[in-house]
Amino acid sequence: MSLSFQPLSLHHQADYSAYLAKCPKVASDYGFINLFGWSAIFGLEIAWTDKLVWIRQQRPAPVLWAPVGDWDAVDWTAWQADNPSYFKEFIRVPERLADIWQEVFDGQMVSKEDRDRWDYIYDARELRELKGNKFHKKKNLVNQFKKKNAYTYVEMTAEVADRAMALQDDWCTWRVCESSSQLASENEAIKKTLASWEGLDGVLGAGIFVDDLIVAYTIGERLAPDTLAIHFEKGCPDYKGSYQAINQLFLENQPETVAWVNREPDLGDDGLRQAKLSYHPIEFLKKYRVRFQG
Repeated sequence: MSLSFQPLSLHHQADYSAYLAKCPKVASDYGFINLFGWSAIFGLEIAWTDKLVWIRQQRPAPVLWAPVGDWDAVDWTAWQADNPSYFKEFIRVPERLADIWQEVFDGQMVSKEDRDRWDYIYDARELRELKGNKFHKKKNLVNQFKKKNAYTYVEMTAEVADRAMALQDDWCTWRVCESSSQLASENEAIKKTLASWEGLDGVLGAGIFVDDLIVAYTIGERLAPDTLAIHFEKGCPDYKGSYQAINQLFLENQPETVAWVNREPDLGDDGLRQAKLSYHPIEFLKKYRVRFQG
């Protein structure tokens, strides 16, 4: 069977989300908002079958991501036999699927942990409340921000997204985004998401304003009924505690059914790793690079 790949676009979101809802474990990479934002950077394409959506990136080199759907309902042995050319290499494979494949294809595949792409998972209540000694510094920064600034918290709308775009432009000037391919790519993904706000069904976000100036924003989506992913989060360095404030306020304004927060991987960046660890993750959603032999 030959898979018919087509570039991922906005009109795929409803059908894709139906497959994603059947996936036993959803990593941050696979939320539609994340795929859509990064689709141009990676040249993402998708192909449909009865039980799975297949994802392929074309840049910087062609490679498959993990397929999305009900992994437990797939006859993987038959799939490999019918599609040997596709069962060669996969990236960003969640541990649950890697384990399924290991059991089915024992001795035929090699998996390697990709630590830089492990998702950081947090207890949402802990990040809402910031109680205890381990969150003392975070709580202080939030309190300082709230005490010092006459702020307004607002849910993200298309109008607020336009204002967030201006903050993103300033942030990239401060951080000299053009000097870093990673920051430049992230900037492109953020702007694509903000510019398409009204057309994205599952996107969530918020901003903080001080004196009619947006000083922080966040963008996320539900990966599951009880799990929220944070894809992008930026704050103005002139407002101490803006990052901690948008983090805490956004979660405080989410329903109690949100029990877990996925704050994505650190991509091997030491500073980002320390920042994510400082919020005390309760676990990691591990991901693997998988190669099939023969």
